[in-house]
Amino acid sequence: MGIISGEVGYKLLRRLVKVCPSNDVTTAYDGVSKMEVFFGPQIWRDLADKTVIDFGCEAGIEAIDMAQHGVRRVIGLDIREEPLEMARVAAKKAGVDNSCLFTTQTNEKVDVVISLDAFEHFADPAAMLKVMRGLLKDNGYVLACFGPTWYHPLGGHGFSIFPWSHLVFSESVLLRWYREDTGRPAYHFEEVTGGLNKLTLRRFKKIVAQSDFKFESIEPVPIRKLKFLANSLTREFTTAVVKCKLVPKSTNHQQL
Repeated sequence: MGIISGEVGYKLLRRLVKVCPSNDVTTAYDGVSKMEVFFGPQIWRDLADKTVIDFGCEAGIEAIDMAQHGVRRVIGLDIREEPLEMARVAAKKAGVDNSCLFTTQTNEKVDVVISLDAFEHFADPAAMLKVMRGLLKDNGYVLACFGPTWYHPLGGHGFSIFPWSHLVFSESVLLRWYREDTGRPAYHFEEVTGGLNKLTLRRFKKIVAQSDFKFESIEPVPIRKLKFLANSLTREFTTAVVKCKLVPKSTNHQQL
């Protein structure tokens, strides 16, 4: 993917970078709950008597939010110890450290796994689904919300210096810029800080179909300004985030 490549492409990109700021695809949630924004206010009723894993919890913002809203027990799971320690400090300051555990691993089976803003970053989404299944009780479920997907105008995250620029320039050109700008030896999108796996809506559906899960629900939420263009043909390019509920295939899952 990428129609502009080579030395000419690189020089053009360097010129454009001077006038087009890179994009970190951040959304302001100051004063609001991301859990409520994604799943609605009824989420607290749904999770009230549950044990929940916040999969990829980072500094624990959503885990603490859940604990403050009465979720019985929250396990914040992340591979990095530094943000976990920040989460522990924040949970204690918020007075919910007794109902929160922040750790790099757990064998505890839980009722719900929550995954926010993560699937487009996993190096191997299929492997992560397998891990999630191993952490769930047989009647448990996964709630996931992620995006932007790869064909979103800003699907290249920091590489999207203008809409769809990550599709206009070749991977080799964009990664050359990344190496020179950061000093990090990345040659593929999967190797950049945070990782980008070029996940599309279609590919995500295929990965789930081949996993131990099935969709109980899936909602591609359209970009507000492009909502009038959103349909089955344009969905890959007009979807802001993907929300879904996954349940295990191998059991007679009952509504919780």
